Amino acid sequence: MAIESQPRVTEAISESASVTSVQKLAADIRESVQRVIVGKSETIDIAVLALLCRGHVLLEDVPGTGKTTLAKALAASLDCQFGRIQFTPDLVPGDVLGVNFYNAARGEFEFRKGPIFSQILLADEINRATPRTQSALLEAMQERQASIDGVTTALPEPFMVMATLNPVEMEGTFPLPEAQLDRFMVRASLGYPDRDEESSMLDRFRAGENPDAITPSATAADLIAARKEVDKVTVGDTVRDYLLDIVASTRDSTQLRLGASPRASLALQHAAQGRAAMNGRSYVLPDDVKHLAAPVLAHRLLAETTTQLRGQATTQIIDEIVESTPVPIERE
Repeated sequence: MAIESQPRVTEAISESASVTSVQKLAADIRESVQRVIVGKSETIDIAVLALLCRGHVLLEDVPGTGKTTLAKALAASLDCQFGRIQFTPDLVPGDVLGVNFYNAARGEFEFRKGPIFSQILLADEINRATPRTQSALLEAMQERQASIDGVTTALPEPFMVMATLNPVEMEGTFPLPEAQLDRFMVRASLGYPDRDEESSMLDRFRAGENPDAITPSATAADLIAARKEVDKVTVGDTVRDYLLDIVASTRDSTQLRLGASPRASLALQHAAQGRAAMNGRSYVLPDDVKHLAAPVLAHRLLAETTTQLRGQATTQIIDEIVESTPVPIERE
């Protein structure tokens, strides 16, 4: 009997080692980013999670809170190519994707790649551009490719978009269409630092320390390998049913006129797998789903007008739905 069980034991050890490698990679990236970002560990974890799950991040915050620094730090920690697009009302799709231009010396057209052909792309103040320009990112975010003048070109791997979003109440902004919001795996916010964090930040700059000096802690190949391990994390039937109950409740809620899409279900499951791997587990717990429900789902929902008038945010609605949904253990 001992001989028959040996392969299963070996397989379990192998799975544990694979998950441990993902956990170590996430910890190394987190440590590198925290060399330049003081505090904000939860937001950093959300960004690292999206990296591991092939997701994109929407950072909603006021200017000057470190959104650009966070994106650059992630790229530097992985030795990835960093690109940045400053979205403005006069930006056109060609400024994002690239253009074909005529080279008179060669007598032929040449393609000049736009910043979309980066591994980690910062779309800064994305809602300052017109919807036409915003839509230039749709194909890239979903299919990891860009089509210019009828020619489709694959984007580099890994590819991730980190977009910053000014509060819609600010002047000169355009709302993001639902199709665009649905392509962001998670939404997060850095917020203002507390007094101790801001004091530490001031000390770093006063001492002449270069906060942008980050040595890569992993390669792009390491990240691609880690993503494959995240895909192997087990999602049990009861956990899957718990996730589906939460998603279904968003569609049945009288407070919402647009519930979570099937893409949102996939994103929540994949994010839960990533959180499990980051915590050294080869299986998803209901707590993973519960913890990530708001960051993954809230920005995809549309509240009813009466709900908006009451000042109730979609995040609060998700929290209420999660609290009222029995977890699998309670159900059993």
